[in-house]
Amino acid sequence: MPNDKPLAGQRILIFVGEDYEDLELWYPKLRLIEAGAQVTVSGPEAGVRYPGKHGYPCVSDANLASQQAADYHGLVVPGGFMPDKLRRDPKVLELVRQFSAAGKLVASICHGGWIPISAGVYRGVRVTGSPGIKDDLVNAGAIWEDAPVVIDRHFVSSRKPDDLPDFCRGILQVMCAKSA
Repeated sequence: MPNDKPLAGQRILIFVGEDYEDLELWYPKLRLIEAGAQVTVSGPEAGVRYPGKHGYPCVSDANLASQQAADYHGLVVPGGFMPDKLRRDPKVLELVRQFSAAGKLVASICHGGWIPISAGVYRGVRVTGSPGIKDDLVNAGAIWEDAPVVIDRHFVSSRKPDDLPDFCRGILQVMCAKSA
């Protein structure tokens, strides 16, 4: 059997906050754990139970203020209403810039693209996202594609919860290439 833990030793940070899109956090989190990654879910406060957009809660492992991109191999940004709130936090934007500058995974799905937009890291990057933020992506200098997943170097993006299988395969593809 091929290596069933291809991300063993890899650390992934996932953002959480009030009204995150439930599936867009939980599906990647569980898939990454299954692949052997150590996942940390970080929100504005540590140990807080954040309600998902559809009511499924997630307790944050750590607070955003204490996070350092150097401690992780990649970042996942779920959608929902959460990204519109978190992108107002300078620490969140600085983390995204650090992941991007280091060539580390920056993966966003649906409205999660708002955070890399506000961090200023999408100029010239091929991406997709919720059709509702297509204009925001284009106005930020991104190159829009309507596809289940778009991979451009260390950036992975998807449109909606239905695209989660492709999104997670894209994340694994980028992470496995970086660890090879």
